[in-house]
Amino acid sequence: MVTEAEPIEVVVTAAEAGERLDRVLGARKLGLSRSQLQALIEVGRVEVDGQPARASSKAKVGAQVRIRPAPPPPSAAAPENIPIELLFEDEQVVVLVKAAGMVVHPAPGHGSGTLVNALRYHRELADDRDETTERPGIVHRLDKDTSGVMVVAKTMLAREALIAQFKTHDIEREYVAIVLGHPPAQLTLDTQHGRHPKDRKRFTTRLAVGKRAVTHVRVLERLHAASLVSCTLETGRTHQIRVQLSEHGYPLLADPVYGRSVRDPRLQQAEALLGRQALHARLLGFVHPTSDKSVHFVAEPPADFQAALTALRD
Repeated sequence: MVTEAEPIEVVVTAAEAGERLDRVLGARKLGLSRSQLQALIEVGRVEVDGQPARASSKAKVGAQVRIRPAPPPPSAAAPENIPIELLFEDEQVVVLVKAAGMVVHPAPGHGSGTLVNALRYHRELADDRDETTERPGIVHRLDKDTSGVMVVAKTMLAREALIAQFKTHDIEREYVAIVLGHPPAQLTLDTQHGRHPKDRKRFTTRLAVGKRAVTHVRVLERLHAASLVSCTLETGRTHQIRVQLSEHGYPLLADPVYGRSVRDPRLQQAEALLGRQALHARLLGFVHPTSDKSVHFVAEPPADFQAALTALRD
């Protein structure tokens, strides 16, 4: 089984209306050349308002275009003896703490040193019987520079059960973050979420149409020019916390994509101690695939996060 690449979704603007669809998409800087886009259209991997597209079709304002990039070529991640921190393990699942700086699964530019490489050395996981599978047992992920709790399936039964829980948003997830500024004591962010119209590597809430994203934010501690906050997710969109907090005026400390530069010496010191965005997945709760019992696992933020906190405490 080869994992599909994440779909790209765009909405045609008034300025783009009337142009050939392939030209519109080619100008969007989606990371795909015009010839690649034309090839995807030919094989039915581009849809407009749910219907297969044609390259020569004229773009209509407000049309929703969905592009399904071709799946990556088969790649068997080689086992690597990389230490992993385990919180729990039984015959169905492994619960672990992913270190900051570790990519979850192989991708262009990250063919080794990933969590999958480490897991293939230490454990047999769901789908390991198929050497072309790129993400054995992986049912969710954390950004490379986000640390925290993850669950990995060891059997196909566990894999399907966990994927179903993630799809229905029945997973309990709490993150802690250090954000710039002092947000209200409690804040619920309920926004649209989707790819940025001009930069497909980024996401944004500033969309007329997107997927709903909901995060409940609670201030845990006021710091020097910053705050330690808890973020509880109702949905799990890519970069959800980072995007929502940034676009509401409280970006994560040291976030290289959605953050902002700081001039305050203490904030600069905290960034240097951290060296990554200040985000940690503290709690993960789910229904165990075979016992049907609710289980919860907690890992407190690691040393780099704690050092940044110390630097900002009065």
